[in-house]
Amino acid sequence: MDPWLWIGLFVLLSYTVEAVTGFGSLVIALALGALLLPVAELLPVLVPLNVLMSGSLVLRHRRQLDGALLLRVILPLMLLGTLAGFALQQWLADDLLKGLLGILMLWFAGRELWRLHRGRPARPHPPWLNRLLTLGAGLTHGLFASGGPLLVYALAGTQLDKRRLRATLLCVWFSLNACLSLMLLMQGELVPALPRLPWFIPLLVLGMLVGEYLHHRVNEQRFRQLVYGLLLVTGTILTLQSL
Repeated sequence: MDPWLWIGLFVLLSYTVEAVTGFGSLVIALALGALLLPVAELLPVLVPLNVLMSGSLVLRHRRQLDGALLLRVILPLMLLGTLAGFALQQWLADDLLKGLLGILMLWFAGRELWRLHRGRPARPHPPWLNRLLTLGAGLTHGLFASGGPLLVYALAGTQLDKRRLRATLLCVWFSLNACLSLMLLMQGELVPALPRLPWFIPLLVLGMLVGEYLHHRVNEQRFRQLVYGLLLVTGTILTLQSL
């Protein structure tokens, strides 16, 4: 069976999640897709798809953005980290990338599931740690377009409600993934992947519509438990595969 058919299912699932929470599309799609294909082969397809989705959602929810947080803190540090991570990616083998991605999934999903189980609220970090984590999120985003876990952790305890947090995160992914797409284009990796994109756009649109519907109606804590559970299982498989 063509692995790209499975990638289509992963795209539908992951972009539904991002429309609900504001992050997760590339994390989930890459983590699941890496079970079947090399990370480097997935990025030129998944990154432009994210630009299309996040861009449309940012346009729709632009009034809920936290512009000061976005422009003064998140984007400068994330962009710096993304450029460094993208440069490092060229020197790392695919198995090592899978292992690093798997470990990131295990840490983030395990931590969040434990916090939800104990009923502990997210606590704010000191400013220096918040900036360090944001820079680290940019680094992981440059490595495998998956800066969401660390950035969500960095923003834990902020006063943003779920709508403002989602809109701000979506703007981050739109900006950074547009830059990543440009870098993939300059490296000659984007153009060969372009014929695949039209096949995934209907799934992207469906995921976005379903996610928008669920965002206003589903119990957010239960939904997050399901997402983190999926990431925990996927991270375990990726880590074992890389050994």
